[in-house]
Amino acid sequence: MKRSTRRNLLIGFSWLSIALLACGCASKTCTFIVASDLHEPTKPGSGTPADFRIMAEAIRSVGPGEFMLTPGDLGCAEQVRATLDELMGPEYPWYVVPGNHDIVEPGCMTWIRQNNEGGRKLPRIVRSGPPGAVETCYSFDYGDAHFVAINEYYDGQHDQQKGGAVSDALYRWLEEDLSSNRKPIIFVFGHEPYLPLPDMDTGRLRHRGDSLDANPAEQQRFWSLLRAHNVTAFICGHTHCVSVAKFNGVWQLNCGITFQPAKPDALGTFLRIRIDSGRVFCDVYRGTGSKPWELTYSEQLR
Repeated sequence: MKRSTRRNLLIGFSWLSIALLACGCASKTCTFIVASDLHEPTKPGSGTPADFRIMAEAIRSVGPGEFMLTPGDLGCAEQVRATLDELMGPEYPWYVVPGNHDIVEPGCMTWIRQNNEGGRKLPRIVRSGPPGAVETCYSFDYGDAHFVAINEYYDGQHDQQKGGAVSDALYRWLEEDLSSNRKPIIFVFGHEPYLPLPDMDTGRLRHRGDSLDANPAEQQRFWSLLRAHNVTAFICGHTHCVSVAKFNGVWQLNCGITFQPAKPDALGTFLRIRIDSGRVFCDVYRGTGSKPWELTYSEQLR
């Protein structure tokens, strides 16, 4: 092979490697943060404006990873985004889905839609949502992982209907998305859990019977779909209780509440998910205003 030809090939491969790394496609490692139910620590009159910042500083200290997921109840999204901009940088991605508190707050739903305007504004989007939920359902890829955001308040026409569920329209969209995915690791995230469980540390239990378990037929159909497509984990919030549990081959990760000092049995929590060469780990960090944030539990999911 001529030296010039070989040199050109090497240059080409170098640029290809840089491009793949830039889009997250060549990396076998990935770390991301999950923090849910921000509405208590960020809304006026509940906690203080500094509450979310306390958790964000803890996240920065352990490493913010490549992005943050919030499965619902954003609270004051502008305040959260401003804090992330300051501590993690304005390019730090924040992927969200609506929660039951968000759908009754017009300003919050407006922010969520604008955050993913046209269904393609967020980075690495591979599929936007169905008609009526173009911005509030979506999927994206990072490295070896596929992430699917589902809006449980989408009924086939509107994306802010009361009562969390996996409607027929949402189920069909999710099924199509999972069928087209070729990534080996899959996360689906939505607000209300498949099954509410007691908090792993305090034993507190909330929303049993009025989450996705309110409709057992829909609940089981949804979980069977996740299992059929080898989904690694379903990530949720809503209950303010933390649990890491496996049902019929699929993990459910409930990340609790971000920070709520008024209720000692609702400890502030965030999850750090680590992907490393096909293995997946979930780290649970908990803390309060008077107690430093610390790693309290770790589980290998895959």
